[in-house]
Amino acid sequence: MEIYLPIAGISENLFLILGLGAGVGMLSGMFGVGGGFLLTPLLMQIGIPPPVAVASAANQVIGASVSGCMAHWARRNVDLKMGMILLLGGFAGSTVGIWVFRLLRALGQIELTISLCYVVLLGALGTLMLVDALKMFYRRGKGGTAVARGAHRHTWIHHLPYKMRFRRSKLYISALVPAGVGFFVGFLSAIMGVGGGFVMVPAMIYLIGMPSSVVVGTSLFQIIFVSANVTVLQAVTNQTVDALLALLLLVGGAVGAQIGARVGARLRTEQLRILLALMVLAMSIEVFLELAVPPEDIYSISGTAS
Repeated sequence: MEIYLPIAGISENLFLILGLGAGVGMLSGMFGVGGGFLLTPLLMQIGIPPPVAVASAANQVIGASVSGCMAHWARRNVDLKMGMILLLGGFAGSTVGIWVFRLLRALGQIELTISLCYVVLLGALGTLMLVDALKMFYRRGKGGTAVARGAHRHTWIHHLPYKMRFRRSKLYISALVPAGVGFFVGFLSAIMGVGGGFVMVPAMIYLIGMPSSVVVGTSLFQIIFVSANVTVLQAVTNQTVDALLALLLLVGGAVGAQIGARVGARLRTEQLRILLALMVLAMSIEVFLELAVPPEDIYSISGTAS
């Protein structure tokens, strides 16, 4: 069943779009990521123009994150105070990111920038996460305890000013750290059309030192509002949000996130991290191949005849 997407300017299969939304929503509920890092490249794969894919994927992330956050809130796995600090940084970062997005689009470099960001960030983060998760899995297999890196370690971060106590996360650290993480993730959200969870989750575990039990729910809480800010700014500033595409992705994502939250609750920490790392690496390789492999006809251009 084909449906016409007015802003994207193409027709796509209705059930394919709903399926993409549901699949990415499941990942959101399982791992605490908005899922945009998978959804945006997948939308580009089926022919959605990159600027429209970025802006519309940011909207889908909202629905998946709300649904997943509600499931984790019911289990008391959300650090609200930490989420608010992350959110303040996220709003600032996403606002700056929209301005940079508009500048790059005017220069004609936005598509290349989006692809390069995916290759570099996903490749680096996926590798680091996989190595650390495999170490945890190996320790557990040897009968030891899988200790989470970053938790209760004292580094230069603990000497920064403006310290606050986060009781839910059992931390006493500078508010500058989560604010800085939030800013960076908000910036990525605007440029790449992602919720930023694939950066947020590792940063919350390894940099901030939060316990894994509250990382997923808190990450989703922050992603909701940053993605909403990105969607509004993209629609007003760049006019690249396809409302129909976003609505279909939103419906599928909200359903999938509830399923994902239940599945994720049954998996151990290291299992979740290994699965997430493998998916991040796979998407990085896919985008890299799109950039590196020459097209069949180097003289062909996309477009329709008038």
